[in-house]
Amino acid sequence: MNDTKTALVTGANKGIGFAIAQGLGAIGCTVAVGARDDARREEAVERLRAAGVDAFGVALDVTSDDSIAAAAATIEQTAGRLDVLVNNAGISGRADGDAQDPTTLDLDVVRTVLDTNVFGVVRVTNAMLPLLRRANSPRIVNMSSDMGSLTRQTGPIMAAYAPSKSMLNSITAQYARRLADTNVIVNAGCPGYVATDFTGFNAPRTPEQGAAVAIRLATLPDDGPRGGFFDDEGVVPW
Repeated sequence: MNDTKTALVTGANKGIGFAIAQGLGAIGCTVAVGARDDARREEAVERLRAAGVDAFGVALDVTSDDSIAAAAATIEQTAGRLDVLVNNAGISGRADGDAQDPTTLDLDVVRTVLDTNVFGVVRVTNAMLPLLRRANSPRIVNMSSDMGSLTRQTGPIMAAYAPSKSMLNSITAQYARRLADTNVIVNAGCPGYVATDFTGFNAPRTPEQGAAVAIRLATLPDDGPRGGFFDDEGVVPW
């Protein structure tokens, strides 16, 4: 069995996703760069290769079953298995007007956000599980946010985005329970408030700082934690 680990990062063409891909590549992983936009994906692959990372692009729209099935086939043909899955792709959803004010909530915005942030994670995870099960120490990392923490309730009122991350945390725990007697370790990570186009680049943390928790959870030892929610400081309260 080839010792080189293969990692798929969704939404890896920019921001935290790109930094996660770069960080995993720097520790010797072959990185599958999952992204919808062909040009941006290829540009990201070229940037990673220029930095010495073994990377290849995978067309991936997390809202499309067909796209995900094709991505799984590409990874199987290229690597034969998957060691790490980082479900990073996410959207904040429209917030113009009062679209994410709970008292005037646009339910179409909620559906759109859930389709990517929750259903997309389920689609991708379930499609990749057969490849992950072929690995010796498979890891799944779901990129969440402490805006989804019911304890902390941080950030602005965003009644589509924040609950999507609460549900992502809950489904992460369900996966961990289901996979408890397997070697597949599943956790959620919070990158903190990172300067990306997601935040209008108006935030204190770099993408590299935001990526650190994902890289740590992607490389946990076999006796590492399961079904938790973590940031740089440790456990994030639910």
